[in-house]
Amino acid sequence: MTETPMSGPVRAAVVQMVSGMEVASNLTAAGGLIGQAVGQGARLVVLPENFAFLGRHQRDVLGVAESPGEGPIQSFLAQTAQHHGITLVGGSVPLQGDESDRVRAASLVFGPDGDCLARYDKRHLFDVSLPGGEVYRESSTFAPGDAVVVAETPAGMLGLSICYDLRFPEHYRALVDGGATILLAPSAFTATTGAAHWSVLVRARAIENGCYVLAPDQGGLHANERMTHGESLIVDPWGACLANAGIGSGPGIAVADLDPAHQQAIRERLPSLGARPTGRAVQLGEAGR
Repeated sequence: MTETPMSGPVRAAVVQMVSGMEVASNLTAAGGLIGQAVGQGARLVVLPENFAFLGRHQRDVLGVAESPGEGPIQSFLAQTAQHHGITLVGGSVPLQGDESDRVRAASLVFGPDGDCLARYDKRHLFDVSLPGGEVYRESSTFAPGDAVVVAETPAGMLGLSICYDLRFPEHYRALVDGGATILLAPSAFTATTGAAHWSVLVRARAIENGCYVLAPDQGGLHANERMTHGESLIVDPWGACLANAGIGSGPGIAVADLDPAHQQAIRERLPSLGARPTGRAVQLGEAGR
């Protein structure tokens, strides 16, 4: 990469979508929303999880998974980033791995020259049973990643995550320890879990790490009759919501300025990152012996 991360404010956008079963249609929709964001001055644009495909059945994604470095989804991201001269993050892209029956959910970061700057494979997979009979078993289709990834980009140091990762604060602390100042959480939160936990989790990850958090979400009714939460957010290091695309309101964008000076002031005002104990010993009380 020839450019260095920006030291001043950068305008960022999160893109909210209601992705369906046709990759070409989803890419067209994403392209239009990215264009709107760029028209409002965004230099960093983040797409949600499953932006290019959300099938009727989970394993339908195997039919559109791409080889790393080639395929229409990756070409779209590279060409769009280069066309607009922006840093563009594909929230999750299905990429083939070394298992024939499982793929990787990969978040890909493309720079203004169209080169792929970083790849993060989703580590925490959504295997849950929710009230009302909703059941999800991502591990039946996706293989987990095993690396924590920070991407150095012209827009800043980006800490990468995807959706269910939000529930694991140690992942984000590792990103900050790796130099991240902007945390990304592209998601497809269910309406059920989103209503209860989405904004709380996004704000918590911002506050506890003194970071901006960009959290684009799917937001609407999909072809598989799944309802996603929406409420795509940009949150500052104090936990203040700077922009919100609306709850379940369909496609849209939210745009805000990220200011490193504001972030530094907050970290100096509340220096919790530097106050962590170094030891890991646990002392049990008498009842625990």
